[in-house]
Amino acid sequence: MKLAIVVPVLDEADQVSSRLQALAPYRADGVHVVVVDGGSRDDTVQRATPLVDQVLVAPRGRSSQMNAGARAAAALGADTLLFLHADTRLPEGAVALIGRAMGNGAEWGRFDVHIEGRHPLLPMVATLMNLRSRLTGIATGDQAVFVRRRLFEAVGGFPEQPLMEDIALSVRLRQVSRPACLREHVTTSGRRWDRHGLWATIVLMWRLRAAYARGADPHALALRYGYRPRATAALAIMAKAPVPGLAKTRLVPLLGQTGAARAQRGFILRALACVRAAALGPVTLWCAPDAQHRLFRLLRERLGVVTRPQPEGDLGQRMRVAMQAHFDRAPHQPWIVVGTDCPALTPAHLQAMADALLRHGAAVLPAEDGGYVALGLARSCPSVFEGVDWSTPQVLAQTLERLNANGTTCVELPALWDVDEPADWLRWQALPTRS
Repeated sequence: MKLAIVVPVLDEADQVSSRLQALAPYRADGVHVVVVDGGSRDDTVQRATPLVDQVLVAPRGRSSQMNAGARAAAALGADTLLFLHADTRLPEGAVALIGRAMGNGAEWGRFDVHIEGRHPLLPMVATLMNLRSRLTGIATGDQAVFVRRRLFEAVGGFPEQPLMEDIALSVRLRQVSRPACLREHVTTSGRRWDRHGLWATIVLMWRLRAAYARGADPHALALRYGYRPRATAALAIMAKAPVPGLAKTRLVPLLGQTGAARAQRGFILRALACVRAAALGPVTLWCAPDAQHRLFRLLRERLGVVTRPQPEGDLGQRMRVAMQAHFDRAPHQPWIVVGTDCPALTPAHLQAMADALLRHGAAVLPAEDGGYVALGLARSCPSVFEGVDWSTPQVLAQTLERLNANGTTCVELPALWDVDEPADWLRWQALPTRS
């Protein structure tokens, strides 16, 4: 058995290190551990990276995160998958227990669960969960579901829904065979019961399960459960080809023309990796002066990046065309445009912008020089790009004036900094965490 443990996480910095360190003995025995982050705002990813085989970023939601982890596990050669919540601990010898169940003919299964918390009735809740699961053949995510990868793929994996994804998967798997219900206990956190009250949580969960059984929309149920909606947005990257004498000309006195072009190539790749890691929606690389530079061709042919040539005109005219191309195709999906000059930009910044666009018409990530690193719009707003004195310290102020004149509310995030001048380059090179 070649096992991979898939751990979906979101803002788990306080406990992720200890939870993953507990899996170290399994890794030493050849088990792969894949962590899939849903856009954490804390340093979950940084803490997890040295403790696992792979860290991915996927759109927020356990189903999409665990499906992404399953695909990564397949690439690592795993034939069996174990889906483990970040707040759940495995029993001693868990891998051997799974191997024994599989050796006895099981196609999938789960453990009994013990709930760790303050309320004295939590053991009773866990006992009833285990009994219900044994009678119905339905497993919950807290019970650490394991399954043969080929079967998981055959049933289509977790359905892309924000709640009850574990029940939906169990129903699919149960049509093939009943689960192996292992009596050894995983230990999961009772923090939700402690935070919201035991009886209130029990009543809420039974109501949600009953509504789901009657065909209620899982997205509406997720809101009742307390999940925040998963924000999406299309992303446009405005990129200038890394041609000596054309790219990053203000860095030429320090780096030379070839060095400045090499720096621009690195900035493009860094921006593209950041945008793709944010996993918000479709990404388009808008290329200047056209999309035929060898780097753009390589990204298109090797990585499947969608590239389009930037049109003629100033920066505002080019961004307006990119914006309109998106909203003509998807008028109800927010859109975010970014440049390639900000090495401080992270997926969390973009996810924060997308979250803001759920409630506001615009979101901006200012630059310290008076411009902006990224601009997000919930709907088409051509005037925001008109009459702006580009490449001056007035860009941000003028952009905000145009949004205000258009009646568009805008969320302004904390400022970042671009690399435009030699001093910016030296500032970036001096950062101890630069990669």
